[in-house]
Amino acid sequence: MATIRQDDLIDSIADALQFISYYHPTDYIRNLAKAYEMEQSPAARDAMAQILINSRMCAEGHRPMCQDTGIVNVFLRVGMDVRWDAKMSLDDMVNEGVRRAYLNPDNKLRASVLADPAGSRKNTKDNTPAVIHVSLVPGDTLEVEVAAKGGGSENKSKFVMLNPSDSIVDWVMKTVPTMGAGWCPPGILGLGIGGTAEKAMLMAKESLMQPIDMPELIARGPQSRVEELRIELYEKVNALGIGAQGLGGLTTVLDVKILDYPTHAASLPVAMIPNCAATRHVHFVLDGSGPAKLEPPSLDDWPKLTYDTSKGRRVQIDQVTKADVATWKPGEVLLLNGKLLTGRDAAHKRMVDLLAKGETLPVDFTNRFIYYVGPVDPVRDEVVGPAGPTTATRMDKFTRTMLEKTGLLGMVGKGERGPVAIDAIRDNKAVYLMAVGGAAYLVSKAIKGARTLAFADLGMEAIYEFDVVDMPVTVAVDSQGTSVHQTGPKEWQAKIGKIPVVAG
Repeated sequence: MATIRQDDLIDSIADALQFISYYHPTDYIRNLAKAYEMEQSPAARDAMAQILINSRMCAEGHRPMCQDTGIVNVFLRVGMDVRWDAKMSLDDMVNEGVRRAYLNPDNKLRASVLADPAGSRKNTKDNTPAVIHVSLVPGDTLEVEVAAKGGGSENKSKFVMLNPSDSIVDWVMKTVPTMGAGWCPPGILGLGIGGTAEKAMLMAKESLMQPIDMPELIARGPQSRVEELRIELYEKVNALGIGAQGLGGLTTVLDVKILDYPTHAASLPVAMIPNCAATRHVHFVLDGSGPAKLEPPSLDDWPKLTYDTSKGRRVQIDQVTKADVATWKPGEVLLLNGKLLTGRDAAHKRMVDLLAKGETLPVDFTNRFIYYVGPVDPVRDEVVGPAGPTTATRMDKFTRTMLEKTGLLGMVGKGERGPVAIDAIRDNKAVYLMAVGGAAYLVSKAIKGARTLAFADLGMEAIYEFDVVDMPVTVAVDSQGTSVHQTGPKEWQAKIGKIPVVAG
């Protein structure tokens, strides 16, 4: 009969969260590297290269692969014969592990969890509490799965109550294109089918903890209806041509995972949750012999790539004019140099509220560019921690006001822009540039200086000024309103040729 000590669980949770912040699961790296080798879309290939380079840098430097270090999800399978040497509750032990991991001074992780979600939305400062699921199972060990789920992919979660005769495939194929690129493909789709509404969502999330095995599954052939469905969805979703970062290409998903459960005769609950390019999860077992021992992966699992800056056009970002912007072409790679302002959700809301009151903003945005980012705190000699882009569509409702009331010239973010933002960009002859989600540490190396300009109380959501050197971005919406997130997938869907291109 195993006795699990309080400190062993706390230390194991803390170690696991540090571990997954800078080590991708090797099955993801191996499969992404294969997809990179096969990719024919230059834009998608460039995005995958950045993700792979970033991942290796994080594995070597022990820094977060993404600035969004996630909300912690923990699945605990507690053996019914386990004894506890503990004074804290199970939830409290897990949350203490989270607290220690996120406040670790050698690799401090970004605190993204806000209390009072419908009210003050105040940051808890240590990323607690975790979302914890507990089940009792036979045995005398404690089995733990720990994941850190980024907001960009979590926000794209979908759920539907289908009629029993409805097609799951049809719903998925109709729904995936509506998710845009804010979930940072190429990633994994997790589906939960059956049970009840909440059971389906839980199964979808839990399915994402499974290793990638789609190549092996296709090689041996399906042996159940669920495996047939996985293969069918994998092939059809990739045939949509969405591609890495939504730029158009051969690989949108590396795998499709499905868990199912018996359901009511009148029901067909279906949940779908994507996992992003910053896939982070690990499994360990405690048997009473001490904390978990997590073995670092071999760097041989990573391809040896370097980023070639010679293929981008260098621009001085704080000296750009509307005339310059008008020459930038959709899909063109730029290398940003100079002073780049930052601001995301909370800063935008505060600025728009100030403008509505007729008040002056604390920062002059005339002919400047704003980067949608909430960076990780720096450690040691860093000027800023990992600083990848956040999902740009969340700023769409602020875009017209910012462009017309502040003199802002352009924006840098992750994923596509919606119709409201694209119209505002076209009307103001502005531009939207896309940085690669999942390459936060690589991006941070282009930032040579950082200072807070305004709204310091917002923490990582404050307005900063970054000094950047050769920061790689892609022209995603040009001054005429052409979006590569619309043209790219259509082009590659047609090239793949498995699904007819829908006109209009």
